[in-house]
Amino acid sequence: MAENVVVGTLEIIGAIIGIVYVLLEYKANFWLWPVGILMSLFYVVIFFNGKFYADAAINLYYIGANVYGLSVWMRHRSNQEGEASDLLPISHCPRKKLLVSLLISVLLWVGIYCILAFCTDSVAPVGDAFTTALSIVAMWLLAHKYIEQWLFWIVVEVVSVALYVWKGLYPTAILYGIYTVVAVLGFYNWRKELAIADSPKND
Repeated sequence: MAENVVVGTLEIIGAIIGIVYVLLEYKANFWLWPVGILMSLFYVVIFFNGKFYADAAINLYYIGANVYGLSVWMRHRSNQEGEASDLLPISHCPRKKLLVSLLISVLLWVGIYCILAFCTDSVAPVGDAFTTALSIVAMWLLAHKYIEQWLFWIVVEVVSVALYVWKGLYPTAILYGIYTVVAVLGFYNWRKELAIADSPKND
């Protein structure tokens, strides 16, 4: 009973941090990376307790991915020597990289599914592997500020809502429902900013 209370409390705190994170991502704010590290630490515990092992593992990956994203954005900023445009710009993922990303997503899905289905007592190996595979690739796209990362996250979050409702992780399901809405809005916001950034080139 006490353990359920602790996990439930962690889930609520993690959900609140997650909302802050996705709002920072929506704004393409530098602070999304430190907040992302904190959020991932909470969800390692939450998902492992819920036997969503791939989701627990992906949050360990998220910790490293957030550190990587932070380093990419900081490296770009330091290379700009304090210019007004010191933030990494939003851009489209090159077609070749996008195709490779999709292929890697499929391969990861199959590989993670095999591990979950045959080596663990995962309650949802197909869905868990699917969201994990796409999330791995989406974090790399986010680190490079490619707008297509939002499309990956939209798919991940819609599937995740269904999984977490089925598992009974209702605060997390609500969080991912919010994520879905913000991801759609974020895609259009980034697309608008990208159009503004590209407009002088079209004059």
